Amino acid sequence: MNRVVVTGYGVASPIGNTPEDFLSSLKNGTNGIGPITKFDAEATGISVAGEVKEFPLEKYFKKKDTKRMDMFSIYGIYAALEALEMAELSSDKVDQDRFGVIVGSGIGGLPTIQDQVTRMNDKGANRVSPMFVPMSIVNMVAGNIALRVGAKGICTTIVTACASGTHSIGEAFRSIKHGYSDVIIAGGSEATICEIGIAGFAALTALTTETDPNKASTPFDKNRSGFVMGEGAGVFVMESLEHALARGANILGEVVGYGANCDAYHMTAPNPDGSGAGKAMKLAMAEAGVQPSEIGYINAHGTSTPANDSAEATSIQYGLGENYRNAYVSSTKSMTGHLLGAAGGIEAIASLLALQHQFVPPTINVTEQDEAIDLNIVINDSIEADLTYAMSNSLGFGGHNAVLLLKRWEA
Repeated sequence: MNRVVVTGYGVASPIGNTPEDFLSSLKNGTNGIGPITKFDAEATGISVAGEVKEFPLEKYFKKKDTKRMDMFSIYGIYAALEALEMAELSSDKVDQDRFGVIVGSGIGGLPTIQDQVTRMNDKGANRVSPMFVPMSIVNMVAGNIALRVGAKGICTTIVTACASGTHSIGEAFRSIKHGYSDVIIAGGSEATICEIGIAGFAALTALTTETDPNKASTPFDKNRSGFVMGEGAGVFVMESLEHALARGANILGEVVGYGANCDAYHMTAPNPDGSGAGKAMKLAMAEAGVQPSEIGYINAHGTSTPANDSAEATSIQYGLGENYRNAYVSSTKSMTGHLLGAAGGIEAIASLLALQHQFVPPTINVTEQDEAIDLNIVINDSIEADLTYAMSNSLGFGGHNAVLLLKRWEA
C-alpha cells in the first residue's frame, strides 16, 4: 500500500483566490458573504451569497474561454493550475497514463442550462448553442482540466451533491494508495449563483432570508435560519509518497483515511440519530489506525440549517464517543457560504492549513451557541492548537456521507 501525500493546492473562493489570501482569511475570520451581484435576486427573497471576488480570469484564460466553458469548469481549471504551480509539477515530468483527475461538482453548468433554456423559449429550439451540452454536463470540469494539463490516467467526476468534493479526494486517495495512479488532481468546483440556483434552494426553504451578511451564515447558532449559497473551487495535487520523494517535492500533508456511506433515510434531511455520518467518521479512523482521542480538529459540514447542524453534532458524538469534546470543531461555511459540490474541496484545504500552521479556523457570526449542540466549537476567533490529525466532513442530499482524515506532515 502506498502512503498518499498532498504537494499542492489551489483555491477560488469567496475569501480568497490565492493561498496567501485564503490562509489569511481563515486565520482572521474574514466574512466572504455579501449582497448578490450576479443578478437581481429580489424576486427570490434571497439577498446574500458567497460570490468569488476579483477572480483573476486573465491569469490562465482568454475572454473567449467563457463562451466555451461554464464558470464551474473555469474555476476548476484555475484551482488545478494553481495547485500544480504550488506542487512544481508539469505533465511532461510524470507518467501521463498514471496522472489522473477526479474533480466533482454537485450540479455542473447550471447558469448555462438556465441561459439556454431561456433562449430556446424566447427564440426557438434552433437557437440553442452548439456548446450547450459540453458547457453544462457535470463531467466537463474533470475533462477540461485533463485536456489542459495532459492527464491521461483516470478522469472522472463524482456527483454526490454537497459531498462531491470530499468523495473525489477520497477516491483519489484510494486510487493512489492501491497503486493505480501516481498523481491525481482531486477536489470540487461549483458555480450555481444564478436565478434558478437560488430560486430552487429557496423553494426548499434551505436558504436563509437574512439580509445582513454578518447574520446570514451562522452554523451552530441558536438562531441559525438556513445556508448561504457559495461558489468556487478547491483542489489538491495528491501523490504517492514514493513519487513525491523521488522528485524532491515539498510535502504539505498526508491523507490517511476516508469514510463513505449513506444514511438511506431521507431525500434531503440527514438521519437525526447521527449514525450515518458517525459511522463514516469511524470508517475513516479505522482505515488510518487512529483513535478518536487523537482527532484534534473537525472541519464540520456545518451548513447553518437547523436540521443539519443538530444531526451533525449527534454524528460527531456517535463517531468520537466519549472523546467528542476533545476535538475542536468549526464550520468555515460561516465565512464562505456553502459551495455545494466544491465545499469538500476548500474545506479539505482549510483542514490541511490548520495542520500546517497549527491553528483552528473559527466559526464566525455566532452570537449564542445552540445549547442543544454539545460540541467544543471554536467561535468567532481562530485559536492556536497542537494538531496532528484533522477531519473534514461533508454530507450531501440523498444521504451521502464522506469523511476525510488528514495528518500533519512529519518527515
